[in-house]
Amino acid sequence: MKFPAPLIEARLIRRYKRFLADVELADGTLCTVAVPNTGSMLGLTAPGSRVLLSRSANPKRKYPHSLEIVEADGTLVGINTGLPNRLAAEAIRAGLVGDLGTYPVLRPEQRYGERSRIDFLLEHPDRPPAYVEVKNVHYMREPGLAEFPDTVTARGARHLDELVAMRAAGARAVMVYVVQRSDCHRFRLCADLDPLYAAAFARACDAGVEAFVIGCQINADAIVPDRLIEMEFDGHVS
Repeated sequence: MKFPAPLIEARLIRRYKRFLADVELADGTLCTVAVPNTGSMLGLTAPGSRVLLSRSANPKRKYPHSLEIVEADGTLVGINTGLPNRLAAEAIRAGLVGDLGTYPVLRPEQRYGERSRIDFLLEHPDRPPAYVEVKNVHYMREPGLAEFPDTVTARGARHLDELVAMRAAGARAVMVYVVQRSDCHRFRLCADLDPLYAAAFARACDAGVEAFVIGCQINADAIVPDRLIEMEFDGHVS
């Protein structure tokens, strides 16, 4: 996924209200930018961090700049939670995610469950449909180890339980984690930060829900899904 225009370098002053940040541009101009990530962004909000911004061509936007990338731990980290679905679709079509790329129909944002939308519904004339849920990952405490979630996510646990329901109904159910950083080669659930999510994941695995972790290469021009990452759960690697 290439950015449509060159990103703009700045320094982070502070992030606040979850969806806003103040930055200083290279010429010293101070401005407020949109943060397309309502999560905690744990470890990625240190004042003075180098950040990269996109700029919208929409003249009606109150905040034309959006925070896209933060430099942390010596690497670039993508924080825009609107991008993982696009990255997952690229990875699926490229054949990185098991055999999901062999499904001829990929429908985004389809209603399912009680009150949710599945990120992708994959359809094949000779197979059960595949329900694919995508989550963004950018948290790292231990070098090389990506972790999810970085805060409690009741919504994420509900999504896992809804995948279990789809599996019980005879469909295929797949959880895809997209790691928006280049320096991780392992993945683990944050059971200490959200034990209920870890428990929901264990239920999902027992029910036959599949899980894949996609790694990305990130630079100022593009974010490219390029590999699968090993997943550790309860001391085991898959």
